[in-house]
Amino acid sequence: MEPPSGAALMVVMVCLTVVTGVLDAASFLTLGHVFTATQTGNLLFLGFGIAGQGGLPVAATVVSLGAFLVGAALGARLESTLAARGRPWFPVALLVEAALLAGAAGAAWATGPARELADGQRYAAIALMAVAMGMRNVTAMRVAAPDLSTTVETRAMTALVSGSVLGGDRRLGYGSHAVPRRGGSVGAMLAGGLLGAWLIGLGTRTSLVVLLAAVTVAATAFLVPGLAHGRNADG
Repeated sequence: MEPPSGAALMVVMVCLTVVTGVLDAASFLTLGHVFTATQTGNLLFLGFGIAGQGGLPVAATVVSLGAFLVGAALGARLESTLAARGRPWFPVALLVEAALLAGAAGAAWATGPARELADGQRYAAIALMAVAMGMRNVTAMRVAAPDLSTTVETRAMTALVSGSVLGGDRRLGYGSHAVPRRGGSVGAMLAGGLLGAWLIGLGTRTSLVVLLAAVTVAATAFLVPGLAHGRNADG
Protein backbone atom coordinates (compact mmCIF):
# COMPACT_ATOMS: atom_id res chain seq x y z
CA MET A 1 0.00 0.00 0.00
CA GLU A 2 1.41 3.31 -1.07
CA PRO A 3 1.01 6.38 1.17
CA PRO A 4 -1.76 8.88 0.41
CA SER A 5 -1.04 11.91 -1.73
CA GLY A 6 -1.92 15.58 -1.90
CA ALA A 7 -3.43 17.25 1.16
CA ALA A 8 -3.85 13.92 2.98
CA LEU A 9 -0.13 13.19 2.71
CA MET A 10 0.70 16.69 3.92
CA VAL A 11 -1.45 16.18 7.02
CA VAL A 12 0.27 12.86 7.78
CA MET A 13 3.77 14.27 7.35
CA VAL A 14 3.00 17.41 9.37
CA CYS A 15 1.72 15.21 12.22
CA LEU A 16 4.94 13.19 12.11
CA THR A 17 6.97 16.40 12.15
CA VAL A 18 5.18 17.53 15.31
CA VAL A 19 6.09 14.19 16.87
CA THR A 20 9.74 14.77 15.99
CA GLY A 21 9.73 18.10 17.80
CA VAL A 22 8.14 16.52 20.87
CA LEU A 23 10.69 13.70 20.97
CA ASP A 24 13.72 15.94 20.56
CA ALA A 25 12.38 18.23 23.30
CA ALA A 26 12.00 15.25 25.62
CA SER A 27 15.43 13.80 24.87
CA PHE A 28 17.33 17.09 24.96
CA LEU A 29 15.66 18.49 28.07
CA THR A 30 15.50 15.34 30.20
CA LEU A 31 17.87 12.67 28.89
CA GLY A 32 21.12 14.59 28.85
CA HIS A 33 21.39 17.21 26.12
CA VAL A 34 21.16 14.75 23.25
CA PHE A 35 18.87 14.64 20.23
CA THR A 36 17.28 11.43 19.02
CA ALA A 37 16.05 12.72 15.64
CA THR A 38 18.19 15.72 14.70
CA GLN A 39 21.45 13.89 14.13
CA THR A 40 23.16 16.91 12.57
CA GLY A 41 23.02 18.51 16.00
CA ASN A 42 24.40 15.33 17.56
CA LEU A 43 27.40 15.33 15.22
CA LEU A 44 28.23 18.84 16.40
CA PHE A 45 27.60 17.92 20.04
CA LEU A 46 29.94 14.96 19.64
CA GLY A 47 32.67 17.22 18.32
CA PHE A 48 32.13 19.69 21.15
CA GLY A 49 32.09 16.89 23.71
CA ILE A 50 35.30 15.28 22.42
CA ALA A 51 36.93 18.71 22.60
CA GLY A 52 35.80 18.96 26.22
CA GLN A 53 33.79 22.12 25.68
CA GLY A 54 30.31 23.00 26.89
CA GLY A 55 29.96 20.04 29.22
CA LEU A 56 28.20 18.09 26.47
CA PRO A 57 27.95 14.29 26.74
CA VAL A 58 29.91 11.98 24.50
CA ALA A 59 28.51 8.58 25.45
CA ALA A 60 24.83 9.53 25.05
CA THR A 61 25.54 11.17 21.71
CA VAL A 62 27.39 8.11 20.43
CA VAL A 63 24.49 5.89 21.54
CA SER A 64 22.00 8.08 19.69
CA LEU A 65 24.08 8.28 16.51
CA GLY A 66 24.76 4.53 16.45
CA ALA A 67 21.15 3.59 17.15
CA PHE A 68 19.93 5.99 14.49
CA LEU A 69 22.13 4.28 11.89
CA VAL A 70 20.86 0.88 13.00
CA GLY A 71 17.29 2.13 12.64
CA ALA A 72 17.99 3.46 9.17
CA ALA A 73 19.47 0.12 8.08
CA LEU A 74 16.58 -1.87 9.56
CA GLY A 75 14.02 0.51 8.11
CA ALA A 76 15.51 0.29 4.64
CA ARG A 77 15.50 -3.51 4.77
CA LEU A 78 11.96 -3.77 6.15
CA GLU A 79 10.32 -1.23 3.88
CA SER A 80 12.07 -2.34 0.71
CA THR A 81 11.18 -5.97 1.40
CA LEU A 82 7.53 -5.16 2.06
CA ALA A 83 7.29 -2.96 -1.03
CA ALA A 84 8.88 -5.64 -3.22
CA ARG A 85 6.25 -8.13 -2.03
CA GLY A 86 3.39 -5.68 -2.59
CA ARG A 87 2.74 -5.33 1.14
CA PRO A 88 1.55 -2.10 2.87
CA TRP A 89 4.99 -0.78 3.80
CA PHE A 90 3.99 2.74 4.86
CA PRO A 91 1.54 2.00 7.70
CA VAL A 92 3.66 -0.96 8.82
CA ALA A 93 6.71 1.30 9.11
CA LEU A 94 4.73 3.75 11.23
CA LEU A 95 3.46 0.97 13.49
CA VAL A 96 6.99 -0.36 14.01
CA GLU A 97 8.11 3.19 14.83
CA ALA A 98 5.27 3.50 17.35
CA ALA A 99 6.23 0.18 18.95
CA LEU A 100 9.84 1.31 19.33
CA LEU A 101 8.72 4.57 20.92
CA ALA A 102 6.45 2.67 23.30
CA GLY A 103 9.49 0.58 24.23
CA ALA A 104 11.46 3.76 24.86
CA ALA A 105 8.66 5.02 27.11
CA GLY A 106 8.86 1.77 29.05
CA ALA A 107 12.64 2.05 29.35
CA ALA A 108 12.35 5.61 30.67
CA TRP A 109 9.61 4.75 33.17
CA ALA A 110 10.44 6.04 36.64
CA THR A 111 8.72 7.51 39.65
CA GLY A 112 11.07 10.47 39.73
CA PRO A 113 12.50 12.92 37.17
CA ALA A 114 14.09 11.44 34.06
CA ARG A 115 17.32 13.25 34.93
CA GLU A 116 17.69 10.76 37.81
CA LEU A 117 17.48 7.65 35.62
CA ALA A 118 20.30 5.14 35.83
CA ASP A 119 22.67 5.36 32.87
CA GLY A 120 21.59 2.00 31.45
CA GLN A 121 17.94 2.97 31.58
CA ARG A 122 18.62 6.37 30.04
CA TYR A 123 20.77 4.95 27.23
CA ALA A 124 18.12 2.32 26.46
CA ALA A 125 15.48 5.03 26.07
CA ILE A 126 17.77 7.13 23.88
CA ALA A 127 18.68 4.13 21.72
CA LEU A 128 15.08 3.04 21.13
CA MET A 129 13.99 6.57 20.27
CA ALA A 130 16.92 6.97 17.88
CA VAL A 131 16.23 3.61 16.19
CA ALA A 132 12.64 4.77 15.64
CA MET A 133 13.84 8.05 14.15
CA GLY A 134 16.32 6.26 11.91
CA MET A 135 13.43 4.23 10.52
CA ARG A 136 11.37 7.42 10.19
CA ASN A 137 14.02 9.02 7.98
CA VAL A 138 13.91 6.04 5.64
CA THR A 139 10.12 6.25 5.57
CA ALA A 140 10.24 9.95 4.71
CA MET A 141 12.83 9.34 2.00
CA ARG A 142 10.64 6.66 0.41
CA VAL A 143 7.61 8.94 0.52
CA ALA A 144 9.71 11.74 -1.02
CA ALA A 145 7.22 14.47 -0.17
CA PRO A 146 8.82 17.81 -1.12
CA ASP A 147 9.79 19.95 1.90
CA LEU A 148 8.36 17.37 4.32
CA SER A 149 11.30 15.36 5.62
CA THR A 150 9.70 15.33 9.13
CA THR A 151 13.10 15.60 10.86
CA VAL A 152 15.11 18.39 9.21
CA GLU A 153 13.78 21.88 8.46
CA THR A 154 16.84 23.71 7.09
CA ARG A 155 15.93 23.08 3.45
CA ALA A 156 12.27 23.88 4.01
CA MET A 157 13.15 27.21 5.66
CA THR A 158 15.59 28.04 2.90
CA ALA A 159 13.05 27.21 0.20
CA LEU A 160 10.34 29.13 2.03
CA VAL A 161 12.38 32.32 1.97
CA SER A 162 14.53 32.06 -1.15
CA GLY A 163 12.16 30.26 -3.46
CA SER A 164 8.67 31.16 -2.40
CA VAL A 165 8.89 34.63 -0.96
CA LEU A 166 11.84 36.62 -2.23
CA GLY A 167 13.16 34.78 -5.27
CA GLY A 168 12.20 34.42 -8.88
CA ASP A 169 14.29 31.38 -9.75
CA ARG A 170 12.20 28.29 -10.40
CA ARG A 171 15.18 26.12 -9.45
CA LEU A 172 14.57 27.41 -5.91
CA GLY A 173 10.91 26.50 -6.10
CA TYR A 174 9.59 29.94 -6.96
CA GLY A 175 6.11 29.82 -8.43
CA SER A 176 5.44 26.28 -7.20
CA HIS A 177 2.70 27.37 -4.77
CA ALA A 178 4.50 25.49 -2.02
CA VAL A 179 4.34 28.16 0.68
CA PRO A 180 1.62 26.37 2.73
CA ARG A 181 3.53 23.08 2.62
CA ARG A 182 6.84 24.65 3.58
CA GLY A 183 5.29 26.86 6.22
CA GLY A 184 3.39 23.91 7.63
CA SER A 185 6.56 21.84 7.84
CA VAL A 186 8.55 24.53 9.66
CA GLY A 187 5.63 25.44 11.90
CA ALA A 188 5.03 21.80 12.82
CA MET A 189 8.59 21.35 14.06
CA LEU A 190 8.36 24.52 16.12
CA ALA A 191 4.97 23.47 17.49
CA GLY A 192 6.29 20.02 18.40
CA GLY A 193 9.27 21.44 20.24
CA LEU A 194 7.02 23.91 22.04
CA LEU A 195 4.54 21.20 22.99
CA GLY A 196 7.24 18.86 24.25
CA ALA A 197 8.94 21.58 26.28
CA TRP A 198 5.60 22.73 27.68
CA LEU A 199 4.70 19.22 28.80
CA ILE A 200 8.11 18.77 30.41
CA GLY A 201 7.75 22.18 32.08
CA LEU A 202 4.43 21.06 33.58
CA GLY A 203 6.25 18.19 35.23
CA THR A 204 5.03 15.48 32.85
CA ARG A 205 7.21 12.38 33.03
CA THR A 206 9.44 11.82 30.05
CA SER A 207 7.97 8.34 29.61
CA LEU A 208 4.47 9.80 29.26
CA VAL A 209 5.64 12.38 26.71
CA VAL A 210 7.29 9.66 24.62
CA LEU A 211 4.22 7.45 25.00
CA LEU A 212 2.04 10.29 23.71
CA ALA A 213 4.31 10.46 20.65
CA ALA A 214 3.98 6.69 20.17
CA VAL A 215 0.19 6.83 20.35
CA THR A 216 0.12 9.69 17.83
CA VAL A 217 2.26 7.78 15.33
CA ALA A 218 0.15 4.63 15.78
CA ALA A 219 -3.06 6.61 15.26
CA THR A 220 -1.58 8.12 12.11
CA ALA A 221 -0.72 4.63 10.85
CA PHE A 222 -4.31 3.47 11.28
CA LEU A 223 -5.54 6.52 9.34
CA VAL A 224 -3.27 5.84 6.36
CA PRO A 225 -5.27 2.97 4.77
CA GLY A 226 -8.44 5.06 4.73
CA LEU A 227 -6.63 8.06 3.29
CA ALA A 228 -4.97 5.95 0.63
CA HIS A 229 -8.31 4.32 -0.23
CA GLY A 230 -9.86 7.75 -0.58
CA ARG A 231 -7.09 8.73 -2.96
CA ASN A 232 -7.68 5.65 -5.11
CA ALA A 233 -11.43 6.24 -5.13
CA ASP A 234 -10.93 9.82 -6.28
CA GLY A 235 -8.63 8.59 -9.02
